[in-house]
Formats: sequence, C-alpha cells, structure tokens
Amino acid sequence: MKKAGAEKKRARRSSAAVKTTAGRDPATDTPPRKQANKKDVFQLFAEKVRDHKDLVSRWAVLQETRVEYFRGKDFVTFLRNHSELKDILESDRHLEVEDIVNVLLSKNLLVRCDRVVKTVRPGKRKLSTWPAHLEIYPEQEFSDNDAFFAWTFVNKRPLWQTLLSLSWPVLTLAICLFPVYPHQAKLLILYSCAGVLLLIICLLLVRALIFGVSWTLLGKRIWIFPNILAEEATLRELFRFWPQKDEEEKPKLTARIFYATVAVLAILLLRHHAPDEAARARYQKRVSNIIDDVLEWDPRLALSGMMDSMQSEVNGTETDNNGSSSSSEKAAASPDYVEHEHEHEHEHEHEHEHEHDESTDDKDLSNDNI
Repeated sequence: MKKAGAEKKRARRSSAAVKTTAGRDPATDTPPRKQANKKDVFQLFAEKVRDHKDLVSRWAVLQETRVEYFRGKDFVTFLRNHSELKDILESDRHLEVEDIVNVLLSKNLLVRCDRVVKTVRPGKRKLSTWPAHLEIYPEQEFSDNDAFFAWTFVNKRPLWQTLLSLSWPVLTLAICLFPVYPHQAKLLILYSCAGVLLLIICLLLVRALIFGVSWTLLGKRIWIFPNILAEEATLRELFRFWPQKDEEEKPKLTARIFYATVAVLAILLLRHHAPDEAARARYQKRVSNIIDDVLEWDPRLALSGMMDSMQSEVNGTETDNNGSSSSSEKAAASPDYVEHEHEHEHEHEHEHEHEHDESTDDKDLSNDNI
C-alpha cells in the first residue's frame, strides 16, 4: 500500500512538471534574474531617438532645470522618415506614433510641456517657435498641435565631457599658480587672452554693424551668429553662422531714418572731438599701464635694479657719514672756523638792529605828518 501511494505521488509530480515545461516557450522564456537585468525596449528606443541627429531639438528652462525638448509635429515627421527605429520596440513595432509617445509618457521618459509666455510680445507677429522657458502641461497626452515634449532621463555623457570635467581642477590650480610662472609663459598667456578678447569684441562689433546697416537700409534684422550671447544654447547652436527667419514686424521708415540720422551725428561728433596723436602720446605718458609693466619687466633687469638701488643706498650712507665727520673735524681743528661763524652771527644781529631802527624812524615820520 505504501509503494502504491508513493508511485501515485511521483506520477503527480511528473505530470505537473510536464505541464509546466509544456507551457514554457524556450525561445521567449528567460529566468527571472535575466528578465530583471534586461533593459526596457522603450528605454532603448528613447535613448536611440534622442541621440539621433535628424530629430530637431532645443534646450530650455523647465522649473529652474535645463531640459532638451522637441515638438510633436517634428517627432511625427522623424518617425515617418526613420521607421527602422521601430524595430527596437520588437513586438510593439506596429504601434502608431501617438501610442508610442503615450507609452513614453506613461513610463516617465517624456513629459509634455507648454510655453510660459502665451501672448505675442509687442513688435512680433507670432509666438516664438522655440520658447526658452517651459512649464508642465496638465494633460500628459500626445499632440502635434503646438505641443512640446522634454526628455526626463539623463543622457549618456560623452568621453570628452568627462575629460573636460576632470580638467577643471587642474585649470583652477594653474590659474592660482600664475604669479610663479616664468616670464615667457606670462607673456604667452597675456597675448593669448588679449587675442581672444579682441576677437570677441571685433565679432560683436561686426555683427552689430551688419545688423545696423541691414535694419536701416533694407528693413531686415540680420544677426550673424545669432546665439553667440544666448544662455541656453548648446555648443552646436552657439557657432551657427546664419540667422533664422525674422518673425518680427518690419520696422517703420520714419524710425529707420531717425536712427540713421542719430548714428551719423554721433559719428561726426566723435570724429570732431577725437584726440590727435600728440594728445594720445601725452596721455599715455601720464597714465601708468599695468600691461606695459608686465611686458617690459625682465627678471634680470629687476635683479640689476635691486642691486643698483642697494649700492646707491650704501654709497649715500657712506658719503653722509664722511661729510659729517669731516665737517666736525674741521670745526674742531681750526679756530678760524669758529671765529668765522661768530662773525656771521654778529653780522646777522647788526642787520636785525638796523631794520628795527628803520621801522621806528618810519613810525616817527608818520606821527609828525599827522
């Protein structure tokens, strides 16, 4: 009886094992640990799409945080042109663009945003295409009608950014050690910084001149390097040469004529009161320039100057000591010197008495006249 009961238990266990193995799919079934380590396909899809260069995106400020965002209509066009990226989704590759974005929103890989400034500013014809400040939209659903979507995950940092972050402490230490640099290294750093500063100033002046001429003569706003002063621009957008399409209204003819007249008068006034070469040279002599001191300074000259000053001080003290000792010796040795000094004192006393007598005589004469 015991053997029969044991055989029945074994039969039940074997049948249960067959059922479980029959229900498994060896091609798709993975152990629980491997399933936990396997990355989400939508996460891989989001990283691939974000790193793709054909998706137009910008940087903006969302609740005091810089985020990278794109427009809904641009995302639709992007997936239509690059449908092969849907293969990353495997079984969900046949989903529509709206469904894919809604899944990304539900997984907190994206967040729908809206522009902070919703009214047209004075002087513009429409709202900005790429706003610089965003806020979270209440309804987190996909839309291609003036809708913006920002990535919420941190993108992989490139190698050059890691190396750049590690170089900042070294650069800070190098700046602190600038006073102990050799003289030639100081000159090299000085000329390099001056050259970069001159390049930036010239670039700003040229772009302002081009803007002024085009605005006055053509009535168009043309800023070369339009993002050179932008705070939220990326490195790629910073060096973009040609400006975007002008979205503001065309300036009035009266305003253009007025500002052109003011500019001509200002140039003539500055030209009339500009100093000549002689005045500039005189002013340069009176003003001490620290850059000239750095350029003309030389360690050898500094050492020689210190030695000369020390030698002159030593010679001055020696001459003072010698002069005082010689005068005292002469006074002590020759009695004629003492007598001569007494004669000078008596002469001064007689002069004072003579002046006093003359003053009293003048007073008497004045009293007699009265």
